[in-house]
Amino acid sequence: MLLLEPFQYDFMIRAFSAGLIIGVIAPLVGIFLVVRRYSLMADTLSHISLLGVAIGVIFKVFPYLSAILLSTIAAVGIEKLRTTRKIFGESVLSLFLSGSLALAIVIISLFPGTNINIYSYLFGSITTVTQEEIVVIFGFGVTIVLAVFIFFKELFFISFDEELARVNGLPVTLLNFGLVILAALTVSVAMRAVGILLIGALMVIPVVTAFQYARSFTQAVIVSVFFSLISVVMGLYLSYYYNVASGGMIVLIALAIFVLSLILPHPVHVGHRK
Repeated sequence: MLLLEPFQYDFMIRAFSAGLIIGVIAPLVGIFLVVRRYSLMADTLSHISLLGVAIGVIFKVFPYLSAILLSTIAAVGIEKLRTTRKIFGESVLSLFLSGSLALAIVIISLFPGTNINIYSYLFGSITTVTQEEIVVIFGFGVTIVLAVFIFFKELFFISFDEELARVNGLPVTLLNFGLVILAALTVSVAMRAVGILLIGALMVIPVVTAFQYARSFTQAVIVSVFFSLISVVMGLYLSYYYNVASGGMIVLIALAIFVLSLILPHPVHVGHRK
């Protein structure tokens, strides 16, 4: 049977395992970034993760570890600069995005032997995910889901109206730091599966698509995760049978679903005004 054929291979079982976890956490965190018009944060953190991977490869440190550590520190720094009001949020993101990418390119060029290792992180290579990486993805995936579930109302509040949340006594600054750290963790653990250059798309496209159909924010969360999982599953099947890059195919499926959402009739959506 064609649907079951990929599962006779261990590497495809690992690929689907990693893909399903990432398919859940990417839009789960991404929806809060989209609502607060902070979508570029995902792309910025992905480029910072590339720098972390480059540093990890050079110093023979587990790339996941170096990427998670650097992107988390950078996320906190970005949020700190944003809250000082001295630099606009978009400008802060552009500074970190271009700076980290430039530094990563320089480091990679100084150590040519790292190109092969970094290629799979750049464009994604979910079919080569190891059992150790599955453990890392699962561990951080569960942590992210639990954190969003526990602080869902608070994250919703600060995303839609930060000032009102502060007036109501919520620890807005702490919650903001928590959100960007969750974004950093999501990007870092998903980079091998979807690719550093594409993970931002998986965090944003299913969310934007979901807002075309959902009548409430909670529905938007559920629908975005559903669209994300559909994209991952279909992308993996197509990449297996047609021998194409899995990360690119996953994002193309997500984009195709978004285009269909613009064409097909749908109910009044919730929008994402602050």
